[in-house]
Amino acid sequence: MKTVIGVRFRTAGKIYFFDPGELSIKRGDHVIVETARGVEYGTVVSGNKEVEDSSVVSPLKSVIRIATPEDDEKSVKNKDKEKEAYKKCLSLIEKHGLEMKLIDAEYTFDNNKVLFYFTADGRVDFRELVKDLAGVFRTRIELRQIGVRDETKIRGGLGICGRPLCCYSYLPDFVPVSIKMAKEQNLSLNPTKISGVCGRLMCCLKNEEETYEELNRRLPNVGDHVTTADGERGDVQSVNVLRQRVKVLIERGDEKELVEFPVEELKFKKRHGRRDKMDVSGEEMKELRKLEADEKHEGHSKLDDE
Repeated sequence: MKTVIGVRFRTAGKIYFFDPGELSIKRGDHVIVETARGVEYGTVVSGNKEVEDSSVVSPLKSVIRIATPEDDEKSVKNKDKEKEAYKKCLSLIEKHGLEMKLIDAEYTFDNNKVLFYFTADGRVDFRELVKDLAGVFRTRIELRQIGVRDETKIRGGLGICGRPLCCYSYLPDFVPVSIKMAKEQNLSLNPTKISGVCGRLMCCLKNEEETYEELNRRLPNVGDHVTTADGERGDVQSVNVLRQRVKVLIERGDEKELVEFPVEELKFKKRHGRRDKMDVSGEEMKELRKLEADEKHEGHSKLDDE
């Protein structure tokens, strides 16, 4: 077992483990640590705790110190410097006529490196830009191309639910999302309704996937033939997944009646392992498949790559 602390370097960023040594560090403290990018100022999200050796990537780097008031002040000053760096880089991009969108600028705590994050439709030849930036800031320069999901994670905003975006507020990394998740939750497959601010499939589709999968396994499909406890037969017209109730169209003599039953009172073939046909137009399906492909192509967040 090893004693470690968990540290984040950005809001909802990836958590990294460090060796606290003899220091007693609690959640909410700020610490100065050495990373692959240089000396960094981070926020402790989990204090001293023991974890299995197998869950730690060796070698485990040590905490340099708990942040002092001077360190806190320097971190604030770095934020101000980042704003100026952003403006300068923006003007140089315009000067060179590069097809790229600058998203953010970030100084390492020791000012040994400035990172610039940008999005672009393809590869960008920014060699001359890097030379100009190095001449202005006289430190190491790194330009990192990120995806539109990373852009949204940096800038934040509100989702269609009215709450802060998941990726900005708590998701440390992006989760795989598929069209099947939307179908499983009986959501509209209109691409505009299941896409997030970033234009990709909404991350929150993953949140209730397992619950809906389990509940759906207990229900028949719309159109299935079912038998009631009284021996009557009918076709399923609709299902209420959360309430676990089924509306069945039953023939009674010359009339048809729509009756709602708890799923426990019906007999039918379980749909375990079956996939419903997606009732969408060709154009919508084409757009949905593109959304899914783009999401897979971007993969995990590139913001915390070392």
